[in-house]
Amino acid sequence: MRMSTDADRDEALARATIAAAVAAGITVFDTAHAYARDGAELGHNERLLAGALLSPPARIVTKGGMTRPGGAWIPDGRAKAILGDCEASLEALGGLPIDLYLLHAPDPRTPWRTSVRALARLLDERLVRHVGLSNVNRPQLEEALELVRITAVEVALGPLDDRSLRAGLVERCAEGGIAVIAHSPLGGPRRAGSLARRAPLAGVARTSGATPAEVALAWLLDLDPAIVAIPGARRPQTARSAARAAALELDAEAREDLRRAFGGSRPVATTRRRHGEVVMIMGVAGAGKSRVAQDYVARGYVRLNRDERGGSLRELADALDDQLSSGTPRVVLDNTYLTRASRSYVIETASRHGLAARCLWLDTSLADAQVNLVERLLDELGVLPGPEELRRLSRNRSGLLAPTSQMRTFRELEPPSADEGFVEVEARRFVRVPRSGRVRPGVFVAAAALERDGWERAVADGDAKAPHLVFDWSPDGTPEALDGAVAELGRRVAGPVERALCPHPGGPPICWCRPPLPGLPLAFARARDLDPARSVLIGTGPAHRNLAAALGARYIGV
Repeated sequence: MRMSTDADRDEALARATIAAAVAAGITVFDTAHAYARDGAELGHNERLLAGALLSPPARIVTKGGMTRPGGAWIPDGRAKAILGDCEASLEALGGLPIDLYLLHAPDPRTPWRTSVRALARLLDERLVRHVGLSNVNRPQLEEALELVRITAVEVALGPLDDRSLRAGLVERCAEGGIAVIAHSPLGGPRRAGSLARRAPLAGVARTSGATPAEVALAWLLDLDPAIVAIPGARRPQTARSAARAAALELDAEAREDLRRAFGGSRPVATTRRRHGEVVMIMGVAGAGKSRVAQDYVARGYVRLNRDERGGSLRELADALDDQLSSGTPRVVLDNTYLTRASRSYVIETASRHGLAARCLWLDTSLADAQVNLVERLLDELGVLPGPEELRRLSRNRSGLLAPTSQMRTFRELEPPSADEGFVEVEARRFVRVPRSGRVRPGVFVAAAALERDGWERAVADGDAKAPHLVFDWSPDGTPEALDGAVAELGRRVAGPVERALCPHPGGPPICWCRPPLPGLPLAFARARDLDPARSVLIGTGPAHRNLAAALGARYIGV
C-alpha cells in the first residue's frame, strides 16, 4: 500500500521489492484500486504491481469500494461503484487476472446486502475468480455468507492486534474453510518497531536465529494453515525477511511462550468452581444500563462502570480481576461492550476465577436511545449543550455522545451470543418508565405544519390550554424568525406558546436540537414539567411521525 500512498514513495525501490518477493517464492500479492495518494491517481498500486510482475505465477488480490477524495478514505459500497472499480482494476492490472476481489470496507451509507450482492455479480459475470471481504466483523461475514460464497476475509491480525481472534472471526473462517488474510501483521509502521522490545518475541528470536518480526509472522502463520500474512514490505530485505518467516518452524516451547503472551484462542464458557457470578449489562449509549445496574447493586453486587472509573474496557477487565482476586463473589459491569472482542476480556477474567459470566443485553431502538441520551444531558446540564460543548463532553465522558457517534454505535453493535463463552444471554427490550410528577400534556408544533392548509384543525385536535412549542431548524437562523408563527398560533390556543430553533448547519448532525432529533421538545417538556407521552406532536411527514413515536406522543399530521 505505502509503495503508492506515501508522499516520498520510490517506484524504483518498489519494483525491486516486488522482484525480491518473487525471487524469494512469495506468490500472493495484495493491492487495491484505492492505493494511491488521492482520487486523481486511483489504480497506481495496481499499475505498479502489474509492471513489476513481468512473468507472474502470482495470485493477485485486489479491493474495490473505496474512494480517495482529497486523500481521505471514504467507502463507497454502491453496486455501480463496486462494478466500476473492478473494471478499472482489470484495466490497471493490464491483463493480469484477479484471483481474489475484496470489498475494501463496509459502507455505512449503503445497505450491506446491496454491496455483497454486487460481489456476487462479479462472479456471475466472470470478472474475477473469487470474492471476499475486508475489515468486517463476524455478523457481517455471516450475513454475506447467505448471499455469496466468500473465499477469504482480510482483517487486521497480529501479536499487537488480536481483536479478530477474540471476536471469533478467525474461528468462524476456519469452520467455513475461509482463508484469513492478515493485514498489518506487525502492527503497522507506527508500532512495528516495538516488536523487538516484546520479551517473548525477542527471546524466541535469539534461540531461533530469526528477527522478532519473523517470529511474529511465524506465530501468526502457526495459528491456522488458512492464515496468509501480508506484512506490507517496502524494501527488498523486508520482502526476503517475510519469506524466511514462512519457513520458520516454532518448537513446542516457543509456541507456548507466544501463546501465553499473545493468545491464539477465544474464551469458552466455564464450569463454575466457586459461588458467585459476573453479570455484563451491555447496550448502546442511552440503552438504560445504569438503571438496571443499580438494581444489581441493591442486591449486593459490586459495580464496575467506565463512566465512573475512566480508562478503557481492557483496564476495566483488570479491575474485575482485582475484585475477583480479593474474593468478591458477585460483580456487575454496565458498559457498551459493542463487540465480541471487547466482551471477551470479561468472559476470560471470569473464567480464570472459576465464575460464570452472564450477559444481559438491553436491546434498545435508536429512537429510544436518543431520547435517553438527551434526557441524561438535561439531567446533568439543565439545558441542551451546543456543538462545541457537546464535543468537549464527549471527549471526557464515554456516555455523552453526539448524534453521529451514537448512530455509529448501532452500526458497530455485534449482538451477543452464548458461543462467546456466556452461560446465558438474556435480551431485554427497553421499556420506558414514566418520570414521577410529570403528568401535564404539551403540544409540539413543527413550524412547517403552520404553513399548510388545515393546520387549524390539527391544533384544535390538541389541548388548547396546554403549553405549546413551535420548533424548527434553520441553519444560521434566529428564533425571532418564528415570531409570526408564534403569534398566529397564540390567537388559536389558550395556553402559552413558545418557540425554539436549531441554527446549526446541515450535514451530519452535530447537536441534539436539530429536528427530527428529540432535543427541542424534550428541553421544552423539562422546562415546563410536561410528560411527552401525554403530549401531541403536529407535523408534516414521516420524520415528524418518527419523532412523535420516539417521544411517545400522539401524532397529528397536516
